[in-house]
Amino acid sequence: MTLIILGLLLWTLVHVWKRVAPDHRASFGDKGKGIVAAGSVIAIILMVIGYRGADGAVLWNRTGGMAGLNNLLMLFAFYLFAASGAKTRITKFIRHPQLAAVIVWSGAHLLVNGDTPSIVLFGGMALWAAMEIVLINGIQGARTPYHAVPVKKEVTAIVATVVVFVVVALIHMLVGPSPFG
Repeated sequence: MTLIILGLLLWTLVHVWKRVAPDHRASFGDKGKGIVAAGSVIAIILMVIGYRGADGAVLWNRTGGMAGLNNLLMLFAFYLFAASGAKTRITKFIRHPQLAAVIVWSGAHLLVNGDTPSIVLFGGMALWAAMEIVLINGIQGARTPYHAVPVKKEVTAIVATVVVFVVVALIHMLVGPSPFG
């Protein structure tokens, strides 16, 4: 569990650096992006290795219905992430779709993983995303007006969602538990 927690801490630190110390982050220029990228990769490695090697109490088990709900939530999480890049209509209602996607992703995984390492990992990522939303909203203030979105962007986001879902499901089946129960 120590590696999971270290990974979460590193992930949080490199991501909130821009929010809590913008001048310090800006002083690094483009090198700052490299620091954030390297820190993110190291954090992911720590979280994955820590998660795969962690043992903990099981508070609930996966059920068939939960696996189906997990997959629907994962489709929505991937859509939110795609919507962020395409600035689709949902961004009118959800100000930070990528961070909202992390929260949905975390919740979906907690439905089907009721052990303490999962609670630490996925709960920690959800807490990070919620904290980022609060920080960004506090810094940015009021939202900019919503703009119209062409249907082509909506279709692109939906196609990207399905493609990414299939790829991630295949990878999950190769290296982890099957997302289909």
